[in-house]
Formats: sequence, structure tokens, C-alpha cells
Amino acid sequence: MASLDYQKIIDKYYPHDTKLREILIIHSQSVAHKALQIAISHPELNLDLRFVEEAAMLHDIGIFMTDAPGIHCHGKEPYICHGILGATIMRSEGYEAHARICERHTGAGLSLEDIISQQLPLPHQSFLPETITEQLICYADKFFSKTHLDREKSIEQAERSLSKFGTAGVARFRHWASIFE
Repeated sequence: MASLDYQKIIDKYYPHDTKLREILIIHSQSVAHKALQIAISHPELNLDLRFVEEAAMLHDIGIFMTDAPGIHCHGKEPYICHGILGATIMRSEGYEAHARICERHTGAGLSLEDIISQQLPLPHQSFLPETITEQLICYADKFFSKTHLDREKSIEQAERSLSKFGTAGVARFRHWASIFE
């Protein structure tokens, strides 16, 4: 897999020093740090550390196109779409594997059933993390919010956040915890 300079991608889509850029970078650095710590402590998973870092740094690249004023996003799309919007960006840049991370990290992944039953404004397909790296970045992301950049959630706090959206995501998260912790 060809590596990329994730900072150039961030600079392209977030060219100005804004609060949103700061939020994106701090959040993404936290997720990348946690994902890399896990990857290093589990050499048996044989993860590509460079790709883990790149993908973690870019997993939320699409947030600027969404409407989430609480985190300085003033786009037009619902926030739930940030993953597929980021995937579109990464595919346009020629990075399919990074795109898959973007579209599969929301919640603990979104199943087709979740999308239909919750009437989410997403394509009717599964966005569940499939590869171990997709699962790792989705897992690491659950420990960090964009509203409290200085805090890492506990496993219990992450589970509580996920529980608002049903039990399937919590079960996936717990399975990942059994692998990654």
C-alpha cells in the first residue's frame, strides 16, 4: 500500500488555522496515539503502523462538510454523514483503504439494519469495520470526543456513549476490547 503524507491532505481540506482544524488535529492525534499503542502492544496482529497512523489521522477528514456547530462544523450535511463524506474525499485522492476507515468508524460501525431502522441518511449498505485495522481505529476513536479534547474516556464511559444507539454496537466494542486490551 502506498503511504501518504496525511498532513498534506489535512492542509488541503483545512487550509486555515481555525478552531475546527485544531479540533480535528487534536482529536485525530489522540486516536492515532491510542491506536498505535494498541498496535505496538499486540505484535501478533501484524498491523502496518504507518497505515494505522495515517488512517487514524484522516478518519474524520469529512467533518467540515457537516452541520455540527458545537465543534465548529458549519457545512450542510448531517454529522452522521461525516464518515462517508471523508471516504469520498479519500477516494478522490486515490486512497481506498483510508476511505474504508473513514466510512466504517462511525459509532461502532453501522449495519444495514441500523441504517434502515434508524432511518439514517446514509446509503443502504453495511458500514461495519471488517479488517482488523478498521476495527482498531473504530475502537480507538470511541475513547475521544471532539468536545472534550483533553479527556480519554474509560471503557465503561465509551460503552455508555455507544449504548444510546443500541446493544449491537456495545457488543462489537466489547469484542474489540477483548482483542485490543
